[in-house]
Amino acid sequence: MSPLDRFRLDDQVVIVTGASSGLGVGFARAVAGVGATVVLAARREDRLAAVAAELRDQGTTVLTHRTDVSVLADCEELAATAVGEFGRIDVLINNAGIGLPGSALRQDPADYVRTIDINLNGTYWMSRACAPHMPEGSSIVNIASVLGLSASRFPQAGYSASKAGIVGLTRDLAQQWSRRRGIRVNALCPGFFESEITSSEGAENLVTMVADNSVLGRFGRQEELDSALLFLASPASSYMTGASLVVDGGLSSTI
Repeated sequence: MSPLDRFRLDDQVVIVTGASSGLGVGFARAVAGVGATVVLAARREDRLAAVAAELRDQGTTVLTHRTDVSVLADCEELAATAVGEFGRIDVLINNAGIGLPGSALRQDPADYVRTIDINLNGTYWMSRACAPHMPEGSSIVNIASVLGLSASRFPQAGYSASKAGIVGLTRDLAQQWSRRRGIRVNALCPGFFESEITSSEGAENLVTMVADNSVLGRFGRQEELDSALLFLASPASSYMTGASLVVDGGLSSTI
């Protein structure tokens, strides 16, 4: 297998959660582009249908499933549906997440709980639901954040706590499953990337913060994160597990 061929996912069954918008759509396109069969999961069925139609037009085999990752039964149903359709799960990309900024003394406690439920608990429920159906050589990629490793310039305790929890969860699941089940578990820790949120009205302070505090001085682009995702998902990273790969334009080296 050539070095570039190691990044291929031909005939691999890949689940992408949070696949209806943002980075999740880009991840779905990326894995489809290297030959994967893609299972798209999110709460917004209309958006899932649009992404699925785009990928099918390009020749990708796609399955969609409405899923709230904070609900264990939803996660188990998604895994069972994927296995019923394709026989196995080769890669799980735990991307579903929300970010609800706010001062720790003012934030609605329900927003904090919801953030932990989706970002951290959802990653655990999905991993638990899929692992029994993943053959040796499979990969789980948990989308954490640089804010799980470094302090944020903006108040968002729930988000930072959830992403730090994902980093810890990644290490523990790697310890449990890599040798015993042959499932590698790694975390991808993005910085700030161009998206609907970062390009929206009112994001000027965020733009300034990234420009002033990251080494590269700009937001990342989707394709710059896709490359790292494909590395962790594919045999290209076959000797990595329990690791956290930071892709943040140098932000964490300055804060």
